[in-house]
Amino acid sequence: MTEDPPPRRTHQRWARFRFGVIGQLLAAPPARGELAGRIRQLARQQWRHPLTGDWMGLGAATIERWYYAALAERKDPLGALERKIRSDHGEHRVLNAKLRETLAAQHREHPSWSYQLHADNLAALLESDPRLGPRPSYSSILRFMKGHGLLKRPRRGPPHSPGAQKAEERYRNREVRSYESEYVNALWHLDFHHGSRAVLAPGGRWAHPLLLGVLDDRSRLCCHAQWYLAEGARELCHGLVQALQKRGMPRALMSDNGSAMIAAETVAGLGRLGILHETTLPYSPYQNGKQESFWGQIEGRLLPMLESVEALELKELNDTTQAWVEIEYNRKVHSETKQTPLQAYLDTRDLGREAPGAEELALAFTAETTRTQRRSDGTVSLQGRRLEVPSRYGHLPRVCLRYAGWELSRVHLAEPKSGAILCRLYPQNKNKNARAARRTRATPLSAHQGGQSDPPKPSGEMAPLLKKILRQYAATGLPPAYQPKDEIEPTGKAKP
Repeated sequence: MTEDPPPRRTHQRWARFRFGVIGQLLAAPPARGELAGRIRQLARQQWRHPLTGDWMGLGAATIERWYYAALAERKDPLGALERKIRSDHGEHRVLNAKLRETLAAQHREHPSWSYQLHADNLAALLESDPRLGPRPSYSSILRFMKGHGLLKRPRRGPPHSPGAQKAEERYRNREVRSYESEYVNALWHLDFHHGSRAVLAPGGRWAHPLLLGVLDDRSRLCCHAQWYLAEGARELCHGLVQALQKRGMPRALMSDNGSAMIAAETVAGLGRLGILHETTLPYSPYQNGKQESFWGQIEGRLLPMLESVEALELKELNDTTQAWVEIEYNRKVHSETKQTPLQAYLDTRDLGREAPGAEELALAFTAETTRTQRRSDGTVSLQGRRLEVPSRYGHLPRVCLRYAGWELSRVHLAEPKSGAILCRLYPQNKNKNARAARRTRATPLSAHQGGQSDPPKPSGEMAPLLKKILRQYAATGLPPAYQPKDEIEPTGKAKP
């Protein structure tokens, strides 16, 4: 059983002290005529000062006043013994209305300034315009600013950046509250972290790797973590695909607005897999606080244990990270959930879905674009490379392509409306085409018939439309509208 801590407020500590002095008079009321003697007896004792702890004496008149004050108040005798709060408490008499408004406006314009900087700028303003009032002390300015929520805030990006201004406006006008998903795999967090430990790159140079971490919001389980030497869409999709194969597909994913997070391959892949992509407001890392807490454990526990390794390589760093995540982090009791991330992941209702195969995931994280097909040789151009389109699609003026910017060797032709993959396109091979070997041209009709169409043969008859015109002209009954003329052979003889 724990004891109640002493009250921190001064007036409450005085109230408890006074009640301890006269409490025995209230608990055992003296008989008629004995009250004065009891009070004088208490006045002769020594008492501990409630604030300093020093020994002190009390006057009989003081104890008598406390006794009658507590006796008159039946509902709250302790409250009757409290010291009176000043009537001007919290009004900041030294700062008049103009100074308060000036400080508030100054803080709105410069929320990242220190309290001393605010005080110095206010002093300079008062020197130039004494009509604002007398100069307040630094302690008065400090109490006013803290008491009215004019707190120092870290700068959120460049002062004149539209994103930073929007982030500052939201932080000023909206509350910041901690949140947590109710179910597992309802929301994932994804972000890159610049590591503080350098590794020896394969090229023989030192490089600072970046850690891609994917966390489940409800359980704090680390779905996947991997170090890379770059921070791009290729690395993000490479790590995210592994997280999906390990834990299944979540309903939503939260990330910042980095170039890799908003790349066409990333956005399109999440959309095709039915994962809602939510991005944080620029310069607002508090919206992804769980990820920031995970980085603290990486820097505070994992990397310090590798300080003695001199030539640390990327593979060794990834091997140790995987082991640390699975053995320690995912199996250590979390301070908020009071469970290990792995146990919380298994005990909570799972909203995740089964992830498709590796080939389908690779096709999902691809960008989509359209290109005009060159009719002369049936090719399209993609990032300076010529790709050959099968002849059965040669009639299409524009084709839809699916590709990843980092792997142009795997480009697919897609149906423009449904997005279904039709075939894979390969780069143009002019040396092979120079051998003069050509396949039979495939047409859409022959593809539907399941074979090749026969070459056309002349019928020897007029076209149906011309036959119809001749019949209509003959039905009018008009004579021929021209006079025939005998043609002469080049030798001068008439034709028979």
